[in-house]
Amino acid sequence: MTDIALYVDPVCPFSWVTARWLQTSADAHVTLRQMSLAVLNEGQDVDDDQRPMIERSRRLGRVFAAVTRRYGDDGFDRLYQEFGTVAHTRKEPITDETIAAVLTRLNLDPALAAAAGDAGLDEFVAEKHRAAQQALGQPSGSPIAVVDGRGFSGPVLTKIPDPRQGKQLFDAVVTLASTPEFAAVQSPYAGPPDTTEPAAGT
Repeated sequence: MTDIALYVDPVCPFSWVTARWLQTSADAHVTLRQMSLAVLNEGQDVDDDQRPMIERSRRLGRVFAAVTRRYGDDGFDRLYQEFGTVAHTRKEPITDETIAAVLTRLNLDPALAAAAGDAGLDEFVAEKHRAAQQALGQPSGSPIAVVDGRGFSGPVLTKIPDPRQGKQLFDAVVTLASTPEFAAVQSPYAGPPDTTEPAAGT
């Protein structure tokens, strides 16, 4: 079975779409790991439209780091699934109270929501981010996928494909990953993506 490590910033809707595609269509073992758009953009000029997302990345990254420290990778995975459904699929406003409620539903300590303001967690987040960049071999945003040991920036999708199309796409990605000569392919895209789940039975 194909082994995939997917590095994601929880605030990134493109990462959520990629994660949902893999989880619904891929014949693979998918491990979710943390990276950080806030860390990636440190020291960079960020336009005013992007600043709120960078701040959300910093604060939520700390919460995810605190959960990972307490509960391990399984805690990160569980929180990502629930948070992504709330933030990206249902598009609910994300507040400290929302995060505490999500943690409570998962039987995780709701007090960890306060970690959003704990700058002491920033180095832990930075370590996770550096691991993502090293897995790819160069700086890149979210997501980064490592397919059977080979790192890729992306794949970036603008919508979650239905299972049939998703399976075809997954097979194509595995083929590319297993081709040593393959280097890169990219086309322009616009965001945010459509995070609607495919209709059942499609």
